[in-house]
Amino acid sequence: MSLRITIATAGRVLRQLLRDPRTLVLMLAVPPILLALLWGMYFDNEAIFDQIGAPLLGLFPLITMFLVTSIAMLRERTSGTLERLLSLPTAKLDLLLGYAIAFGVLAVVQIAITSLIAFGPLGLDSERSVVIVAAVALGNALLGVAFGLFVSAFARTEFQAVQFMPAFVMPQLLLSGLFVPRDQMASVLEWASYAMPMTYAYEALDQVVSPGSLGTEFVVSITVTVGATLLALVLGAATLQRRTA
Repeated sequence: MSLRITIATAGRVLRQLLRDPRTLVLMLAVPPILLALLWGMYFDNEAIFDQIGAPLLGLFPLITMFLVTSIAMLRERTSGTLERLLSLPTAKLDLLLGYAIAFGVLAVVQIAITSLIAFGPLGLDSERSVVIVAAVALGNALLGVAFGLFVSAFARTEFQAVQFMPAFVMPQLLLSGLFVPRDQMASVLEWASYAMPMTYAYEALDQVVSPGSLGTEFVVSITVTVGATLLALVLGAATLQRRTA
């Protein structure tokens, strides 16, 4: 591995993203807009907004980062850029970490903007510090980046990449416990939820905003989320090929 190549890759990807204003709008504006819509839906019930608003503070960025990352990485694969880079004496993990860092920088900006709006004008309240909530939300966004880098290997067109949203992300979102507590689901669905990383990403955020001290369950949720992120990056590196299919 080479730190110089990793940083150079991250810089190149960031410059490409900055030249794409539509992508920047999707990444930076959509999550706070969705939270604002949620605030309007529960305008007369602040308790419900506080209960579900903070978890969605992390889940919305996870979803948008997954979508943008998978499409951007697919373009690199299909345009031949990735193949040319891999023809050089460059480690696969250098390239993948470069992409992850680039999208991670944008994820930091995304979470910062969303948190400022959510805890400012929207009046979102939390049991913990805003910094802790934002840090956990950032971890969720990075999980979305890793997922996007990984699943891009299984798509051949941008339309196929978008299709991974309902096929890969939505089942995890539905079974995460956001809509129905997992212990109230059918047994087979409850057990399936334990194998889905987004379950732990959601639970980490939910535990952060809930009363009481953070205990073992929180540590487990964070550990699984981080582990799933690293595993997705490793699997993504394994899918990088010297020749584009």
